[in-house]
Amino acid sequence: MTPNTDLLSPVWTHLTTMQPARAEGIYFYDQDGHRWIDFTSGIGVINTGHRHPKVVAAIQQALDSLLFAQMNIVINPRFVELAEKLNEVTPPEIDRFFFSNSGAEAVEAAVKLARQATQRRNIIVFQGSFHGRTAQTMAMTTSKFIYRYDYQPLPAGVFVSPFPYAYHYGWDEATTVEFSLNELDRVLHGQSAPDETAAFIIEPVLGEGGYVPAPPAFLEGLRRIADEHGILLVMDEVQSGFGRTGEFFGYQHADVTPDIIIMAKGLGSGMPISGIAASAELMSKWRPGTHGGTYGGGNALAAAAASATIDVIREEKLVENAAAQGEHLMARLRELQAEFPVMGDVRGRGLMVATEFTGADGKPDAAAAKAVAQAALKQRLMLLTCGTYGNVIRWIPPLIVTREQLDEGLDIFARALAETVG
Repeated sequence: MTPNTDLLSPVWTHLTTMQPARAEGIYFYDQDGHRWIDFTSGIGVINTGHRHPKVVAAIQQALDSLLFAQMNIVINPRFVELAEKLNEVTPPEIDRFFFSNSGAEAVEAAVKLARQATQRRNIIVFQGSFHGRTAQTMAMTTSKFIYRYDYQPLPAGVFVSPFPYAYHYGWDEATTVEFSLNELDRVLHGQSAPDETAAFIIEPVLGEGGYVPAPPAFLEGLRRIADEHGILLVMDEVQSGFGRTGEFFGYQHADVTPDIIIMAKGLGSGMPISGIAASAELMSKWRPGTHGGTYGGGNALAAAAASATIDVIREEKLVENAAAQGEHLMARLRELQAEFPVMGDVRGRGLMVATEFTGADGKPDAAAAKAVAQAALKQRLMLLTCGTYGNVIRWIPPLIVTREQLDEGLDIFARALAETVG
């Protein structure tokens, strides 16, 4: 009997209607046994690959002892263990952790902590941002109008400053950084005064906004301005965290320490878990009972999966693999760029890589990006587009990917380029 997919809400978009029979490593397998290369990682979730055996074993072991233990009732030992693991990979100043279920929930938690700790109301985000689809996080999301379409009015107190997207502006990196920091100063003078601004919240690499890395000089400039005015610096590592960029967290490409780190996606290897991390001093300003949730701090299986995920990333040197394989990926993509100039830009960090498609007139070419991605999909290579104009193909393979597997995907991509834009 064929499952009735008509019962699913049409609000979901679908890259493909394929229903996997199983998944392993970098691959999905469909009902007919065909192998699909998954270079989406569930939108940056499956950093350890599909069904990593150590993660699966941790979930199975957790089932034998504890399924659920709500944090307001008892102290869930699985989350104590997870906090200890996270404490080993965060800066010494970051030593307190709060857990929830999704990236948007974690962003909301960071906003609530920032506002209560500073007694200020306003938040500054950066153009091209994606922070979630709840009411608060929609107000903070500027990557595409569709994420907030027909939902106005949204919560107030959110202001937007330019992100240093050098390719978009057509400038060199230093000029773009100077412009963006100057424009932030303009926002602080013209829209949200420093003494009413609780936090800057930024993705170290724009996600849905086009896989654009923030230059280190910009993040360092944010840190200086934040320190000058008592504003908190919050790094949204939902998509860039847990080895994705060739560092454990994306902000580590710059010489900065954030006040709050937002975590999700790659933390759980597919289990629903997120969290925020901050110092004991900052967390002590969060009034008990003013935030919480039923499953955050309760789901023992998710916590066990997250602890195992951190172990796998460290033991199997997936951060280092992401850095090495990312260099190879970008080198090959730049070779293809020389052959297919419609690929106007190749950029990224680690295995968070973008190919941006631009027409001869210099304008975004979403049609080319979509055509290439669809041609690759016909050869069972799964790639996603992103960017405000939908003209960016993003590369998000699992961090376990090998050189040979990358090359197999790149060969398919090259054929897709030749078929569509060659």
